[in-house]
Amino acid sequence: MINITLKQLRYFEALARHGHFGRAAEDCAISQPALSMQIKELEEVLGAPLFERTARQVSLTGFGEEAVERARAILRSADELGDLARASKETLEGRLRIGVIPTVAPYLLPQVVSRLTARYPGLDIHVRETVTPKLVQELNDGRLDTAILALPVSEPGLAETPLFEENFVLVRPGSEANLPVPCADSLKEMRLLLLEEGHCFRDQALSFCDIQTGRPREVLDASSLSTLVQMVNAGMGVTFIPEMAVPVETRSADVAVSRFEPPEPARTLGMVWRKSSPLAGQLTEIADLVRDAAQSKSTAN
Repeated sequence: MINITLKQLRYFEALARHGHFGRAAEDCAISQPALSMQIKELEEVLGAPLFERTARQVSLTGFGEEAVERARAILRSADELGDLARASKETLEGRLRIGVIPTVAPYLLPQVVSRLTARYPGLDIHVRETVTPKLVQELNDGRLDTAILALPVSEPGLAETPLFEENFVLVRPGSEANLPVPCADSLKEMRLLLLEEGHCFRDQALSFCDIQTGRPREVLDASSLSTLVQMVNAGMGVTFIPEMAVPVETRSADVAVSRFEPPEPARTLGMVWRKSSPLAGQLTEIADLVRDAAQSKSTAN
């Protein structure tokens, strides 16, 4: 019988994901020598190398590529066993790993976390902020319990629950406040400032304007909504931001915020989780809480 521990599998999965002993050790909160020793012991137990090691990188062997998928499935099952025990209790407690896209996290998370801790005092909330493709991958890998993002994601293994609709607004230099709001066709001829590749918000804005991503003259990239608004403030162009970001991002900038003529560009925000998650019932309750938090924030603004 092969004696493999879940801890070894977690270290193996982390090293496969990061491709670097130092980053994997930091992710696992252990020292690099300890991680190396555990990986070596796992390879000895299995009787085959999992990684090819060079001076600059660590890469999976052919066997390692097959083994890491099995390891991830085992880790998902182990985590879901713990979730099953948590789901059997009267109130949700323990670790809850929530992913959030960057165009939502700074504006909605404070209200959500406040309500979660008030309703579930035994909850240990871990937040992961990153772009949609990474959130979906981490959900499928079992590294997140749920995520708040723009729908649809159309992943067969994930359940989707719509939360609310949100419009996009146009942000222009303050000197243009009295000018007519440009239509989508007019925006094609303007210098449009958008988030960099990987953000779904960028793709939604481009879709509204019917602009192809291969037109670099019209589109300049930034890493955050804050940077976009400050670029507009500097007279570099115009941009879109979601309505929930307006109070935070425009308070210190000389910019004009305008709504588009109907039909306005918009997105549907929702929560997603694995269909196999034993916490589905509790996550549905949390979705209601997030929806209420968003509605309260909208009313306050």
